[in-house]
Amino acid sequence: MTPQDHLIVIAAVPDDRAADLRAFLATMTLPGLPGAADPANVVFPFGRFDTIHFARLVVLEDNTLGDRAAYPDLPKTDPVYLCLMIDCDGEATELMVRIARECPALRQAFAFCADFEAGGDLERWMAAHRVASDASYVNWVGRTAVQAREEARLRELLRDALPQVTAREPQAMLQALRAAVGPRVSLTPIPPTPVAWRNGNLFHLFGPIIVAAALVVFIPWVTIPVAVIGLILALAALRRRELRDPIVENPYDPAWVARLRLLEDHEVTNQYTAMGSIKRGRFRLGLELVILHVINWAARHIFTRGGLGRIGTIHFAHWVLIDDRRRAFFCSNYDGGHEAYMDDFINKAGFGLNLSFSSAIAYPQTDWLIKKGAWREMDFKHFQRRHQIPTDVWYKAYPGLTTRDLARNTRIRNGFEKPEMSDDEIRRWLAEI
Repeated sequence: MTPQDHLIVIAAVPDDRAADLRAFLATMTLPGLPGAADPANVVFPFGRFDTIHFARLVVLEDNTLGDRAAYPDLPKTDPVYLCLMIDCDGEATELMVRIARECPALRQAFAFCADFEAGGDLERWMAAHRVASDASYVNWVGRTAVQAREEARLRELLRDALPQVTAREPQAMLQALRAAVGPRVSLTPIPPTPVAWRNGNLFHLFGPIIVAAALVVFIPWVTIPVAVIGLILALAALRRRELRDPIVENPYDPAWVARLRLLEDHEVTNQYTAMGSIKRGRFRLGLELVILHVINWAARHIFTRGGLGRIGTIHFAHWVLIDDRRRAFFCSNYDGGHEAYMDDFINKAGFGLNLSFSSAIAYPQTDWLIKKGAWREMDFKHFQRRHQIPTDVWYKAYPGLTTRDLARNTRIRNGFEKPEMSDDEIRRWLAEI
């Protein structure tokens, strides 16, 4: 399989150029569809790159810096940024090199950034401004963008051919469909998993487990007491902060929400970008780093086949800390409407929202980290809308396909290529079409 990677480039934009930058980015979108990228736009023709799943260009301008008044030791301001984020197949570095070579007009967007030199090396500049996510999630590790499109085409051909099949026996129907569709479909073979990635993934999976087991086995008289005492102290520190953290209101702004909704529901999948400040103090930052590390580990090794816990509508998601870890931004690509997306998380994984975002200023108060918080439904919904920012340009490589569609199409492809199937397997396969 081909593993997925991501490219994130962030560069500061002078405050007085942010509005002009947004106006320029709007030229990359489809007429009448704010925020929806034109795949063939001249600045960055996303559709030319068959390894890209999702991409966005967004002006990261924080709406909530005023909330720092509750934390006087935080700086009053932080920069506005231009962010390019791409979810891709294979090595993101290779994609970055190709983008720098094939998209010279992208310089026009980066020219709004404070330190961009018109005649400079675009690849080197992008590499210098590249950042890594602190946690990332991929709905289905190994399913490429090409595979998604090819499998969707296969299903369309099979669906169109099915009414023409006169046979009624499962085996005969299968053979008839293969004969009708086979010459018209091209399915790229699934490549072997890169050895280096497989080895690195195994190390990432077992490294923490081996270290923890070794500490418990070889020095239990130190490891166990330290772990117990550390946990007790951490819980006490957490509860003390939960009770003492300043309460910051999240007023509902109908005009702001209306602006955000203009960028939503252009198709079955939507984008989400949000940012805000981390509560001051080493404990809160340390807790956030630990939680993001656990999320990243679980997303990389457990939630790799269609669902983040019980949430199956997210294609890709990223958590990124910036500005010396004073601020964070979160990006996701999800199926369905915004309200349904939030309700899904609140009802199925509210504790996960608390773990991920409770270190943010103005997050609804939690109890012992996993209680209350997101379950204060309206407070949480006001919080996330207030921290959400418009995604100026957003691209999806396979419009009209949800995560469920992609999984179904893969099952159809597996059945189509399977050498032999029983009658019952064929009936279930036909039902998928």
